[in-house]
Amino acid sequence: MTRPATGDTGRDRRAFGAALVAVFAAAAMATLAQHASMDAMGGEPMPGGWMLSSAWLRPCGWGAGRAFAAFAGMWGTMTVTMMLPVLAPTLWRYRQRVGQLGAARSTWLVVVAGAGYFAVWMALGAVTFALGGALTAAAARLPALARAMPFAAGAVVLGAGVLQFSVWKARRLACCRHAAAGPRRSRPDAGAAWRHGVRTATRCGACCGNLMAIALAAGMMDLRVMAAMTVAIAAERLAPAGERVARLVGGIAIGGGLAMIARAAGLV
Repeated sequence: MTRPATGDTGRDRRAFGAALVAVFAAAAMATLAQHASMDAMGGEPMPGGWMLSSAWLRPCGWGAGRAFAAFAGMWGTMTVTMMLPVLAPTLWRYRQRVGQLGAARSTWLVVVAGAGYFAVWMALGAVTFALGGALTAAAARLPALARAMPFAAGAVVLGAGVLQFSVWKARRLACCRHAAAGPRRSRPDAGAAWRHGVRTATRCGACCGNLMAIALAAGMMDLRVMAAMTVAIAAERLAPAGERVARLVGGIAIGGGLAMIARAAGLV
């Protein structure tokens, strides 16, 4: 196989980086626009002193399909914004592996791999929509459940923080970092590219699912939470001392979860 010249590799890297930056910027701007739209809609006060986010509210006259389409658009832009920074190095290494096929063909395979990756996250979004909708509908009917929700959210954040110190998390993180550094060989076709994206998303979901749970429990589409979790996911995955970063994130999450429980109990 003929190796590309150093200058060609540099140009490819810059073009690849520029394309991903453009995708990230578009997703981030769409997320900001959706956040502003939800702020304008407002939330619904619930028993227990919390607000039900407009992300879970179905506007008058909307059917289930239209409500899911709106949620899917919001979920899609959110996951692209949060996960693209950690996906980028993996896609670049895959691009290098299939680069001998030519620019057009290798670009197409990278797009297919990225589509496979985010298809897994969109499937998870569909499950989240169904479970979240059912839970919020039940909370609207049952005041006791609504009053328990702030405690449950704090418990989710606390549990996610504790999980950051577990052997299970350390193994998942090591597996994810190892797979990103040395991706397995596969056939250079669309089916293999799709499966590569799906496998990568499955590893990512196992590794950072607890941090995504924090983003959901602490406030759907809360920009501060989203930004914090994006930085945390990228740092524990890409920083040289990723294990230490994971423990630091865990400590902060434990403190945040305890504060949420204390606030729900009226102690602060």
